[in-house]
Amino acid sequence: MLTTLSEHGCFGGVQGFYQHDSALIGLPMKFGVFVPPQAKQGPVPVLFYLAGLTCNEETFAVKAGAQRHAAEHGLILVSPDTSPRNTGVDGADAAWDFGNAAGFYLDATQAPWHTHWRMGSYITRELRALVLQHFAARPDRVGLFGHSMGGHGALTLALKNPGLYQSVSAFAPIAAPMQCPWGVKAFNGYLGEDKAAWAQHDATALITAGARAPHLLIDQGLADKFLAEQLHPHLLEAACAQTGQPLTLRRHAGYDHGYYFISTFMAEHIAHHARALCVNSP
Repeated sequence: MLTTLSEHGCFGGVQGFYQHDSALIGLPMKFGVFVPPQAKQGPVPVLFYLAGLTCNEETFAVKAGAQRHAAEHGLILVSPDTSPRNTGVDGADAAWDFGNAAGFYLDATQAPWHTHWRMGSYITRELRALVLQHFAARPDRVGLFGHSMGGHGALTLALKNPGLYQSVSAFAPIAAPMQCPWGVKAFNGYLGEDKAAWAQHDATALITAGARAPHLLIDQGLADKFLAEQLHPHLLEAACAQTGQPLTLRRHAGYDHGYYFISTFMAEHIAHHARALCVNSP
């Protein structure tokens, strides 16, 4: 059952926020959907956006300025929450980079997280099916992008599920989480000490091991305070060059990690996805 929380007219379409009882998560989950005006005529491509640490289902819809561009190209936009909420798990809100709002788009295997933190399967299976059931979305034209932790999620979920997504991009992704503090903390907590399990959720490691995705577009701000310690796009770049994974990595002076940066390049990301997903896009 899908519950409508609110709906708002937006660029000829509708920006809505919804809730459902997730069988995979075992709790209610919220997500946003922008439906462009073209959907009134029939199913259109759909683009999922995965947000970063501390964000929720509203962050992208409010801050990214994506609806105007999605309306121009005829794309549905879906913005899920970044973790389960109100889980009752001790310590879930003890840190900003682990637990609540920090699901890392994987399925946890370690107690107590394994019961509800199943964001990988939620995004690729349950939420995808729900959107295809309730909205005029084409199942054969699905794209995925994200920011920071969500950029990590977009890259890894596309690499781990070949053919599921026809287009992929990321803003300032955590590109090699096994080699940064955010990733080590999350992987230790959610997956335990098995480094082989970690490698299944690291885009650089996956590409090095032979996984492939559609042509990747990545934008990175050079004034990003997390660039040197947490993000490591140069490692992903080297892995792509070594293995032949198509990649466009653009570095931008003066841009930081936030939504001013994201909104600046949003039109180009939407166009990147539209070229792959929409038959008539240039």
